Order: sequence, then structure tokens, then C-alpha cells
Amino acid sequence: MAQCVQSVQELIPDSFVPCVAALCSDDAERLTRLNHLSFAELLKPFTRLTSEVHMRDPNNQPHIIKNLKIAVSNIITQPPQPGAIRKLLSDVVSGSQPADGLVANVITAGDYDLNISATTPWFESYRETFLQSMPASDHEFLNHYLACMLVASSSEAEPMEQFGKLSQEQHRIQHNNDYSYPKWFIPNTLKYYVLLHDVSAGDEQRAESIYEEMKQKYGTQGCYLLKINSRTSNQASDEQIPDPWSQYLQKNSIQNQESYEDGPCTISSNKNSDSNLLSLDGLDNEVKVDGLPNNFRAHPLQLDSSSDPSNNIDGPDHVKSASSLHETKKANPGIIHGACLTLTDHDRIRQFVQEFTFRGLLPHIEKTIRQLNDQLISRKGLSRSLFSATKKWFSGSKVPEKSINELKNTSGLLYPPEAPELQIRKMADLCFLVQHYDLAYSCYHTAKKDFLNDQAMLYAAGALEMAAVSAFLQQGAARPYPAHYMDTAIQTYRDICKNMILAERCVLLSAEILKSQSKYSEAAALLIRLTSEDSDLRSALLLEQAAHCFINMKSPMVRKYAFHMILAGHRFSKAGQKKHALRCYCQAMQVYKGKGWSLAEDHINFTIGRQSYTLRQLDNAVSAFRHILINESKQSAAQQGSFLREYLYVYKNVSQLSPDGPLPQLPLPYINSSATRVFFGHDRRPADGEKQAATHVSLDQEYDNESSQQWRELEEQVVALVNKGVIPPNFHPTQYCLNSFSDNSRFPLAVVEEPITVEVAFRNPLKVPLLLTNLSLLWKFQPKDCSGKNDEEVKELVTSEPEMIGTEVISEFLINSEESKVARLKLFPHHIGELHILGVVYNLGTIQGSTTVDGIGALPGCHTGKQSLSMSVRGRQDLEIQGPRLNSTKEEKTSITYGPDRRLDPIIVEEMPLLEVFFIHFPTGLLCGEIRKAYVEFVNVSKCPLTGLKVVCKRPEFFTFGGNTAALTPLSPSASENCSAYKTVVTESTSVCTALTSSASSVDFGIGIGSQPEVIPVPLPDTVLLPGASVQLPLWLRGPDEEGVHEINFLFYYESVKKLPKIRHRILRHTAVICTSRSLNVRATVCRSNSLEDEEGRGGNMLVFVDVENINTSEAGVKEFHIVQVSSSSKHWKLQKSVNLSENKDAKLGSREKGKFCFKAIRCKEKEVATQSSEKYTFADIIFGNEQIISSASPCADFFYRSLSSELKKVQPSAHTEKQSVEDAVRLIQKCSEVDLNVVILWKAYVVEDSKQLILEGQHHVILHTVGKEAYSSPQKQEPPEMEPLKFFRPENTAVSSRPSVEQLSSLIKTSLHYPESLNHPFHQKSLCLVPVTLLLSNCSKADVDVIVDLRHKTTSPESLEIHGSFTWLGQTQYKLQLKSEEIHSLQLKACFVHTGVYNLGTPRVFAKLSDQVTVFETSQQNSMPALIIINNV
Repeated sequence: MAQCVQSVQELIPDSFVPCVAALCSDDAERLTRLNHLSFAELLKPFTRLTSEVHMRDPNNQPHIIKNLKIAVSNIITQPPQPGAIRKLLSDVVSGSQPADGLVANVITAGDYDLNISATTPWFESYRETFLQSMPASDHEFLNHYLACMLVASSSEAEPMEQFGKLSQEQHRIQHNNDYSYPKWFIPNTLKYYVLLHDVSAGDEQRAESIYEEMKQKYGTQGCYLLKINSRTSNQASDEQIPDPWSQYLQKNSIQNQESYEDGPCTISSNKNSDSNLLSLDGLDNEVKVDGLPNNFRAHPLQLDSSSDPSNNIDGPDHVKSASSLHETKKANPGIIHGACLTLTDHDRIRQFVQEFTFRGLLPHIEKTIRQLNDQLISRKGLSRSLFSATKKWFSGSKVPEKSINELKNTSGLLYPPEAPELQIRKMADLCFLVQHYDLAYSCYHTAKKDFLNDQAMLYAAGALEMAAVSAFLQQGAARPYPAHYMDTAIQTYRDICKNMILAERCVLLSAEILKSQSKYSEAAALLIRLTSEDSDLRSALLLEQAAHCFINMKSPMVRKYAFHMILAGHRFSKAGQKKHALRCYCQAMQVYKGKGWSLAEDHINFTIGRQSYTLRQLDNAVSAFRHILINESKQSAAQQGSFLREYLYVYKNVSQLSPDGPLPQLPLPYINSSATRVFFGHDRRPADGEKQAATHVSLDQEYDNESSQQWRELEEQVVALVNKGVIPPNFHPTQYCLNSFSDNSRFPLAVVEEPITVEVAFRNPLKVPLLLTNLSLLWKFQPKDCSGKNDEEVKELVTSEPEMIGTEVISEFLINSEESKVARLKLFPHHIGELHILGVVYNLGTIQGSTTVDGIGALPGCHTGKQSLSMSVRGRQDLEIQGPRLNSTKEEKTSITYGPDRRLDPIIVEEMPLLEVFFIHFPTGLLCGEIRKAYVEFVNVSKCPLTGLKVVCKRPEFFTFGGNTAALTPLSPSASENCSAYKTVVTESTSVCTALTSSASSVDFGIGIGSQPEVIPVPLPDTVLLPGASVQLPLWLRGPDEEGVHEINFLFYYESVKKLPKIRHRILRHTAVICTSRSLNVRATVCRSNSLEDEEGRGGNMLVFVDVENINTSEAGVKEFHIVQVSSSSKHWKLQKSVNLSENKDAKLGSREKGKFCFKAIRCKEKEVATQSSEKYTFADIIFGNEQIISSASPCADFFYRSLSSELKKVQPSAHTEKQSVEDAVRLIQKCSEVDLNVVILWKAYVVEDSKQLILEGQHHVILHTVGKEAYSSPQKQEPPEMEPLKFFRPENTAVSSRPSVEQLSSLIKTSLHYPESLNHPFHQKSLCLVPVTLLLSNCSKADVDVIVDLRHKTTSPESLEIHGSFTWLGQTQYKLQLKSEEIHSLQLKACFVHTGVYNLGTPRVFAKLSDQVTVFETSQQNSMPALIIINNV
């Protein structure tokens, strides 16, 4: 239970005090009424004695009474009606609310820090009022009247006569059977005569003389002269006298302050003004001190028989009927209590109460206790049997004995007032009232046994209850508190007697006692046991106290506390106590909040919202409903719909209170601020027929880190080129779309008149759809004048000024249940300046749903059903984006700091040119190596001219605009549909096998020394594109050599003619997706020709072998490939003729067929070979058809140069830093085997598509570097090497000696044998046949070479084993000679044969080394071919 102001040792004696009746004459009542008080009320503040009181017990032992208090009340002859008591209790509770400044206790229990009000003053007020308004009953005497004050005024004509009348009236009320109420303690009630004297108006001498007369008649102990009203009421304003009455009258006031809506009542000076002031006391139409009216009739034992439906008591806001008892009892500003009384009068009243108690009441009680004690002692002396006989004789009118079953069903028998058992109870009650608890306990104990023997259950329960309380209150705690007595009493009252009021009193007392002993668990169980359906108010208060018991335990039970607070709140709500209900729910919410009990949280928040709304605490209601909506709700869809409608309804009411106030923040839908994306620029145009717009950037593209890095590199490449190879320090890559991955640390730049699109990511957490209407962006704009300075006025939130910033409004935006959806909202800046996008503004509503949910009706006035479509509230949500976590410096790493994110704060800059690019006839699929001609159109859609247009691409070999030699005014796209993409010349058929040569410089094709082939200037006429102008240029494409899908990124770079400080350039992106399918695979090798004729003394010839295989899988509908031309391109070599051309001139290749070609290549003539540094290449074309494709013109040469440069980039020879002679020698030897011959194979493919035959054309390049080494047109797939077992070895020598390979060494010297192919020799005439053989040695290198020719046969060779197969060289067996650079030397040799046969003359072994080197590198030169000779016999 909560802490109380009074301890239980003070509470119980104050709750059971001696009761004194007051009976006043009309005159006496009038005197007290001058103070706006009845007589009983006048005494109220002074009824507690200020000093200890001594009396003697029946054993004549002195007994001290401390803090004795008496209760004086006017006689009321009708018992109070239960409804009135309930109304009074309800008003008392609603009138007592927690004070605003009340400091709550903070209780820490486990993880919980709870803010709990330590005291519950409403419960204490309820308990006090409840105990005071307990109706008197026959089974106990605690609140029966012990004495009666008869009050008359000294101003009456015959005061003594008046006393006689009052005495008779009292006697009539007590002893006449017409009056069953009030109850009197004993027949011989103490009468105390009080003469009231008005000091300011009365005659004091007369009063004194009357008092003397009274003393004569009633004795000095039995009367008193009380002087009051020492000043007149009009003097009251002069001096401020304290008002001790208000606190007492306030508690018993039935209507609290909230009911005073009519203002204070007017007070007339008429004597009958009493009727206006419907007082709490009085005789006729007046009311008892407890606030109970006089005119109710009901038997006291059926007090709680009527049920207590909560709708009877609608709380303070509603009931205003005429029967509401008083309207002026609370400290009304118009009423001053005790206005005619001075402090002296206060002392007199206090003195009077003391005199009455000391002289009158206590001696009377003492005497009565003695009498009752004497009766008991005499009774104890009798035997039980005799006593029982006497009892029967005494109680002749007693109800006859009943069966046990009947007793169980009723409250047992009823004793007459004179019954001996009741005398024990009377004595016990008297002892209890004067705090003699030992004696009281023994009497109660005795009475309890008697009552139980008689099965008088109501009486027994009363005795048990008071015995338990007496045992607890005994000094020194002689015996433990018998809680089981209380339990039995409660059970009896509740179950057998069906009297909930008495049961409740037991529970209130017992719980307080248990609390004082820190037995919180037992106290809580007791309080919970008495909660029932018959009284919501009682159940609510007891449940709340039980909750406080749980939280005050040694180890607080927080969740039980919260649960019982919820139950209490529910019952408070049913009892109409809205404020208390709200308070209970709020206190419990502290426990449930944030613990994952979402359904409980929802229930509490919903109730808090409802109660707050009812109490017009609209902000609290909005807050509570907001919580229900923003937590991840686990409620059903219908329930969520109900919550949402209630929220909207409450919100609407709030917003109507301040229609001009700032827009409220709405909780729904959720906005994922970090997912907000901002796009600068126009939307991409859709494809128009054959025209396809550049893909550029759009919000539909997903962010890809890799591709954004590629775009950045492309832009850096072109910017570096424009700025002479250096990227400017202030360069930042262009970002058209800002998202959570982009760098948002700088203010983005937006161009005036170009839209800004903001994509906001909404999520609807509810299971009901949300409808957003009139959705738009909220922004503020700070315009600048043309010079860039800020305007004086800063326009904030200029949503209504479209001439500055145009705002797009989405009229309806529906987000379905639990859906995530993005809205794209546009702004159109028309002025330069600084724009700040703050958030979104919209009307939140829902589409129609069900009317009620789970029995919860909608709030009054809340439209449901079809009209709910119109239920919407306007509000806003801010877009607040947290920047990236900073992590670069030590301080940033140790603390959590975030950088700025400025994607929503663009700076609007002045106009810039805007380029749009369209591709016409742009293919999506190509064969590998296929050449296709397309067109590209450049349009300037802005109002500024653009210049410096360049395109940068990582795959420059994929496309070309044509070199300088290409015509700049191509045919229109339609005219060129069936034309070849190549430049062709018709040839005569005679020149089929010989090559036609031409030459071209790579500089013409943009592949100069040191240039960047990736950056290609777009050949615009006049290099400027004017506003609104468009240009179409041809674009040749070549299918990449690898099959598959290729994404090729083009970045178009352009600048404004006018140089602007903020934006230097703009870019446009395009990603082309090309799918290539397999076509031809070309493999070529080059080797030295052994024949030395036609060489004109130097140079040497080469043979080029080309294998072409058709690897097309026919998926593209290709029937066959025709090889139409083979061209070579080199600085030093050219193809001369085709060697093995068959009769079939058309080189056709069907599916999976392979063709072999062999060509002779010769060195270019000196005049054709330009200087080494020159970029001039010689092209030679060998034609297999009747049309020559000029390979040195666009586009053939373009693609050749592009593939050459990309190949050279891959194979960059590593530069040797060591300039040693060994390295030079190696280089010299390597150069011998190098050749720079490039072969271009041009082909046509015949394709059938849609029953139409198309001719595709294309070219493949093979780049030959080395003699004897195969080269391919397309990159070969590397087979992964097989796994080998691991070998561990120690490297002997880490230094790698640079040795030329065997192949390179074998190319140093070229050898050639000249001899007759066959010889006829008459062996029968001459047994030896001598044949002259010339050995030609040609030095291929540029250095001097020492040569050794060894003619001895290798003994290991298998030929030596067969004697007949051998021949002998005659003469010298070894020759040593030196060959100068590129010298040819001939040796005359003789071979000797002894048999006929076929012989291989290629046996001489040639060793070579560079002259200036040691014998290192010396190795045998291998002959390329066997030299066969036939020897015949004739």
C-alpha cells in the first residue's frame, strides 16, 4: 500500500471515536448560522482533546487516554441511502487528485526506474469518508450515540422551557418505536445542556442568570454556557481570522470544484437563507455531517444491496440534478466560515469541548463500563446451565432456534437490545473507544465465543474483527496480530452476511495493519480478494493499493505492480473516474514501455489516448495514439485501422484548435531518410523508332560501386587530357544522382531551369493502406542576384512562389499494407540561389474500413465507414539524413562523429548547355569482328552553345567516327542501308594473286605517338553546337572479338562556350549493350623462306600461313563466310602474293569448315620504308573477289589501328635498365626473330533473316610479332593447369641469367643448300659419285657473326647405323668464317656417294655466335627443311 499521512496506530483510534448527538433549538441554530456553520460543524475543528485524559478501569486502575477525539453530529432520523453514500465517495475520490508539484518517488528495481507517487491522498480521503459514513448497525455499538448535547440560545424567551422540549424530543426519538434510527448506546443516554450566548448582540447578565438556573437544575457537571460571536459579520473584513473549518467541510463536500460552473451562489440576508445554503446539518430538510441527506429511507443492513452500475456515476463532469446535495460547501470565495468568531471564541469552544469530555462524557463512560462489568462478573458466577436458563428467560422475544443449514444461509440470529451477550459487546466497544485495548480484547474474545456458540454469524464476525484490531493495538504487543480472525470475519461478512460494506471495513483495517508489519504480500492478497463486480470504485482503489503493496516489497514485484495498476485503471474508468484511470495507465506504462510487450503497450496507449481525449488533454491523446502507430504493431488489420482512424480524428481536433500554427509532424508512413535519392536533370526520353536516346543516368538504375568507379575514371581521363595531362585540384567527378553511396559532403550544383527530382522512400508499417494526398516537397530558398550576392530578404518556405521554385504535387499516393514504396517529387528552380529541401508535406488519410473493432466503438464524431475517406490531416515529415561516420583522425576514431550530408541542399547555378545524344540504327547483336555502320545524332537542347565535345571509352577498338580521310558528309542513314561500310574499288580479274599496296599514317586515325586513344574528339562542324542545333555523324562499330554480352560505356564530355566558375564541363553517359556471337577464328604463323632467290642480295622473304576456321554455331542464321580479301599492314613488310591459291577463287567456308592460306611476304623497298619513328604503315591487299576494299581508308584502317594500339598496350616490352653488353647482345639476337607484320582478314557473311538474305561484313586482325610463333585473332582461353603434387626445392641461384631462347638463336643465320635435285651416275664404271654442293650462309642480324660449319656426321644419329644410307663430305670437315651485318656467303662443298638412293644433304651443322661475345650462346643452327638428293645408276 502507498504511504499514508497517519500511521495505523493513529488511524484506528481516529476511525472509532465516541459519538455525541446534538439537538439544537431554532434560535441556537440561527446563532451558529451567522458563521455559515451548524452547531456540530462549529465544534468540528476542536473535537480532539489537546491533553491526556485519565480515567479508572473497573479494577480501579488508572488508565490514560491519549489524543482522544469525539464526534459530534446532528440527529438524523433516517438512515442514509446507499446511492448517496456511493455518490459522496465518488465525489471525494474525484475531488482528490495528485498535486501538480508532487514529488514522485523514483524506485529502482532491476532494470526499471519508476516514477511513482508515494502517497495516494484520494484513497485516504475515501477511507476516512467511508469509515465516517458507516451506518450504525445493531450488531455493534461503536458508532452509537453515547450522549446528546441539547443546545438552546440565551436570547430565547424561555430557555429552560426550551431545554425541556429538547429533552423530551431526544427521549421520543430514542425510545419511541417509530424511530429505528439513529442508534443509541444505552437507554440511559447522557444529556448535556448547552446555553449559547451571542456576545455581540445578547444580554450577558441574562445569560449568566439562566446558566445559574441551569446549574441548579442539571448540576454543574451537566450544563455549560458557551459564548460565541464576539464580533458582527460586517466587522469580519477588518481582521483576518484563520478558518479551521474549511478543511473539514471540504472533505465532506459532495460536489467538487469542477461543478461550480454557475459561479458562487448569492447569499441573501433573509433568515430563510438557510434553505439557499443547503447545509450539511440540520433537523428538517438538513443533512448529516457526513453529507448524507435526511430524506432517504432504507434499512441499514441492505445498504449495499443495490448494485452499482458504473453508468449511475458519470463522474464530475455530468451529474447536475437538483438532488445534488450542496452547491456551496467547498471553500467558495463568497463564504467565510466563522466570520463572527474571534480567536477568543475559538478558545471558548475548545474549552467547552474539553469540559464536556472531562466532566460529562468520560465520567458517564466510566460509570457505564463499571455497570456492564458488574453484570458480567455476576454472570460469570452462574453455572452455564443456569445461565442458559436465565438467558432464555431474559430473551423471551428472541427468534426461535434455527437449523444449522438455515444459519449458514442467513447472518444467524438477531439479539434484542437487552440480550446479555450484547452487554459484553457493549462493554468491549466502550473499552475500545477509550483506548483500553486489553480489556476490550478479552471482552471481544468472550463475546466471540458466545456468538459462535449461538451461530450468530454477523455478531461473531464483528467480535472477531474488533478482537483482532484490539490485539494489534495493545500496548507492548502482548500477543501477535491474529490475522486469521480478520480473514474469518471478512469471509463471514462477505459470504454469509452478504454485507460488502462491513467486509470492506475489515479489509481496509487489516491491510493497514499488515502493511505496518511489512507483510505486503498478505495485504495485497487481502485487498485483491475484496474486488468484485458490485462496486467499481472500491475495486479500483483496492487494486491500486494492492499494486503499491507489490512495489513496496523488499524485492519489488514490478510487473505485478503494473498489472494491478492496469486493472485499477480499468475499474476507475468504469467508475467514471477518468483522471484516476489515466494516471493508473500512465504509471503502469513505465513498466511495459520498451520491453517488447507490444500488444500490452498498444492497449495501454490506446486507453491513455481515449482517456486523455475525454479529459480534453489533446496533446497527450495525440502522443499516445502516435505511439500505437509507430511501433511495429502486431495487431490485426482491423484493429490497426481503428487505431489509425481514432488518431486522425484526435489529430484533426488538435489541428483545428490552432489552424494557423506550424504543420504538425506526422508519424506515418515511415520515411527511410538515408535512402532518399536526389537526381538533377530531365528524365530520359523514350526510344523513338530507330532513334535510341543515350541511357545517361536515371533513378531507375541501381547503384553499382564498380561502374561508378569506371565512370569516374573515364571522366578523370578526359579532364586530364583537356587540362594538358593534369587533373585540376578542384576537380570533383560529376554526380547527377546522389544517394547514400555517393559523396555528399559538398553542396551539389543544380542548373537553373533543370528539374530536381527527390525520391523519398516510404514504408507503411501497418496492415491497413495509407492514402497520402497533395504530396509535395517542403523547401526554403535563398535567392541570389546575378552577381551571386545574397538578396537582402531571405525567403523561407516560399511554397507559394512558383516563380522562384516550381513544386510538383502528387494528388494521390496510395501505400498498401506493409508496403515499401518510393515517391518521386520534382522541383523546378527558376532562379539562382541556395535551395534547402526540408521534407515532405501531405494529407494523411486512410481508405474506408470497418466501423468498430473488437467491440471498441469509434470515438464520438469519428467518421467511419464510407465517410472515412474524407478523414485526413495535413502535416509534414522532415528529411533528416545523417552523414557518414568520420573515421580519419584519432579524435574521430575515438568519438562518434558524423560528417555532413548535403544532398538535399543544392546550389542553383546559371544556365549551362545541355546535350542529348541519339543513336540511329544502333545494333544490339553483332558477329565477332563484324563491321556495322550506324549514325549518332547530337542535339543541344539548351539555350547556350556547347563546344569541346569529346567521347571517352575504355574500348576504343569498338567504334570509330572515321579518320581524317573519311568524308565528313556521309550519306543519310536510309540511303546507306545496303551499301558496304567499306570504301571499295572494282578491280580487274588479272590481279587476283598479286598484292595492291597503299599506305596511310596512323596519325590520321587519331592514333599518334603519346596520344590517348580512349579519348576521341567528336568531329563537329565548326566545333560548336548552337542552341537547338543537331548534327548527325556516321559511327562504325566492330563486334568485339570475344563472344558474349558486352557493356560498353561511352562518356560524352562537353563545355560551355562561356567559361563558368562553378561548373567547368558537363558529361553525358551512355552504356551500349552488345551481344556478340562467334564468327571466324584466324590463326597465323610466319616463317623464313629458305629460298634465297629474288632477294636482290639482302632482306629475305617470309612465308605467312593463315588458317581460317568458321566457328559460327549458326544461331545468327549465317549460311557461309566468304574471305574476300587478306591485307597486310606493317612498317617494314608487305604481302606479295598468294602461294597456294586453288582454282576455286571464292574462298567459302561453310559451318565448322577450315581454310588454309599461304602468302609470300617481302620487305618493303627502302623508299617505302620511312624512318623508324614515322607512323607510316604500308598496306597490301590480296583480293579474292572482284572488289578491292581499300584497307588503308576508314573504317578498315581505323579498326586496325585501334586493335593494334590496344594490343600494344597489353604487350609492352619491359624496358631494360641494365645497359650491359650481354643485354645488348640478347636484344640483337631477339631482333633477328622479330617481325612486325599484321594481317587483316576481311570477310563477308551471308545471313538469312526473315526469308531475306543479308550480307554482313567484318574483319579480323592477327598481329605477328615473332617468326615461327602462332598468333590468333581472338584471345585464346587458357586451360587451367592440372594440379601437380607439391615439390619442395631450394633455389640454387636466384639471379636469372638473360639467355636468348633456342628459337631466337636459330634465327641468327639462314642457311640454304644449292645442288641438283637428282643425278645419274654409272656406278659400274666409277664406284664413287662426287656431287658439288653450294652452302649459302646469310647473316640475318645487324651485327657481325662468327660461324663454324661442321661437316662431321653425328655418330649418335640413326643414319650412321645404316651404312648404305650414309654419304661423306670431302675436303675440310670444319670451316670458320665471319659474316658481316646482313652478309651472304657461299661455301663450295663436295659430297661423295657410293650407292644409289635418296639422301638428305642437310647434315652440315652450323654454329654461330656474335663476334664480340665469348663462346656463351653458341648453339647449333637447325635447318628448316631436309635437303633431299636422288642418286640413280645408269
